[in-house]
Amino acid sequence: MSLRKGTVARYAVGSVGTGGFGTLPGLVLVYYLTDTLGVAALAAGLIVTLAKVWDVVVDPVIGAASDRDRAAHGTRRRLMIVGGLLLPVFFLLTFAVPPTLGSLAGAVWVLVAFLCAATAFSLFQVPYIALPAELTGSYDERTRLLTARVVVLTVAILAFGGGAPALRGLVPDEHAGYLLMGAVAGLVLGASLLVTAGVEGRARRRDADPAADGGPQGPGADGTPQSAEVATPDTPTPGVLAHYRAGLVVLRTSPPFRALLSAFVLQALATGTMLAGAQYVATWVLDDEGAVTFLFAALVGPAVVFAPVWGRAARRIGKERAFAVASGVFLGAAAALVVMYWSPGVWVYAVVAVAGAAYAGLQSLPMAMLPDVVSHDAVTRGPGRAGTFSGLWTAGETTGFGLGTAVLTTVLATTGYVESRAEAVVVQPDSAVLGIVLAFTLLPAALVAVSLVPLRRYPLRRTDIEAAHTAARTEEHRA
Repeated sequence: MSLRKGTVARYAVGSVGTGGFGTLPGLVLVYYLTDTLGVAALAAGLIVTLAKVWDVVVDPVIGAASDRDRAAHGTRRRLMIVGGLLLPVFFLLTFAVPPTLGSLAGAVWVLVAFLCAATAFSLFQVPYIALPAELTGSYDERTRLLTARVVVLTVAILAFGGGAPALRGLVPDEHAGYLLMGAVAGLVLGASLLVTAGVEGRARRRDADPAADGGPQGPGADGTPQSAEVATPDTPTPGVLAHYRAGLVVLRTSPPFRALLSAFVLQALATGTMLAGAQYVATWVLDDEGAVTFLFAALVGPAVVFAPVWGRAARRIGKERAFAVASGVFLGAAAALVVMYWSPGVWVYAVVAVAGAAYAGLQSLPMAMLPDVVSHDAVTRGPGRAGTFSGLWTAGETTGFGLGTAVLTTVLATTGYVESRAEAVVVQPDSAVLGIVLAFTLLPAALVAVSLVPLRRYPLRRTDIEAAHTAARTEEHRA
């Protein structure tokens, strides 16, 4: 059965929050630390990386808790609501360092606030990623659902990546500008998360009354009957170590997930490095701090248009082949941008636009492949692991983006980048400018090239997913 437009739209709204939180800290947080608070590049990178390492620790726990919540209460939305309420508070605090604090105290402030913000975000993100496999069992409907999500995601990236720095610039004082940006962005993030938190409950009410939506929405969690995951009050609560063991079991027993996750993490590392370097490219290569808005417009504008194109390509040639094509286009565009070191100019925006068209595929296609992996695993090995899959996926994604920041700051430190306090005027050495360009171009291109190796080992095709869906529907009717 087709998903209702309202269900698709409400699920997609969550990407306003995921796109904003995934983009804005990566874009401006390191720059805020190095060029406003005067924190050394390596220390700034360590702060962001520690927050991502924390994600790796906590996401599998949240995934297992989300699975238990769904088994016991029939929904994942409770954790999503808590995350939506807490994220705006801690996001604002991340950019609210008092100007009187020294660099060390400011760095500690940002670390603590950002760790709390990252935890709040994971409370939403982990169950959010598990939902597509539970909202529909259809191969093409999942592509439709995730394509809509990526359209909203790319618009959110454009709005936050271009609008937030512009909002920051409305106030002459840098500290006040970041505070304004953090307050407005935090409110928008929280609102989008809370809107999406109820999508699962609405879908379940329609399942209970098929006439309200033209028929049933399909099987329950992981493409299996709803009754398959109902817990009893006597079900023991697994310990923390059990959550990590469950994650290791998933990695060991699901070759499709290993291949897809490996490719996605490498590409998250590539795009995370580019994202963290965009503000530095605007300031020190294009000689205009405000040019970051135009870089994001060039990247995300084409992505909005091309997300549906990649969806159609996936239906025609398969998701895995379309993903490989998108990766190749992105690789070529990123490598071509290295010429900006010798000849910066408006041509940069045109090449970034090509990368943006491919970036839409890099986002939508693996996300559309993940629920296929989850449902196939549920049919072949049994249901109940969707939260574990999503926890590992979120941990891998945040690790990739976090290490991207670490890669950039390591390059900056190695090439002699000069940090500064607010309003101070500095001149960067040529070696630092070259490092910025390499981190934005050849390094991401090389990482995407390596990601094609595990992608070649991804084994699932349309026929595998359709067979799994048919088996799940048969089991549902028997139940």
